[in-house]
Amino acid sequence: MSTLDTARCDTVRRLYAAYVAQHPDVVRPMLTSDFTFSSPRDDHIDRDRYFKHCWPKEKVFRAIHIEHLVPDRDEVIVGYRAEKMDGDSFRNVEVIRFTGDRIAEVNVYFGRNV
Repeated sequence: MSTLDTARCDTVRRLYAAYVAQHPDVVRPMLTSDFTFSSPRDDHIDRDRYFKHCWPKEKVFRAIHIEHLVPDRDEVIVGYRAEKMDGDSFRNVEVIRFTGDRIAEVNVYFGRNV
């Protein structure tokens, strides 16, 4: 794995840790100014809408366990299991595209409850 791949994987780990800890201020500098987010519920939303719509106002997640972290050119593919505060958990896959060392795009593919 190259130094850039390692740095990008570390950025992804920090992204999920900040999400669980509810620290969007940690994530903002990780994202490009033209960042976009897509999921089955959100179609290519911009950075501002991402922070308004996708960041919970109260603690929702107990933990996010990264199960797969695969760098592939300008992308990192992530498979994870998320544990919610209410005891439910689910698995998702995300493809995170980078421009240099910053996240330019996140595409989420919903998995199933586990």
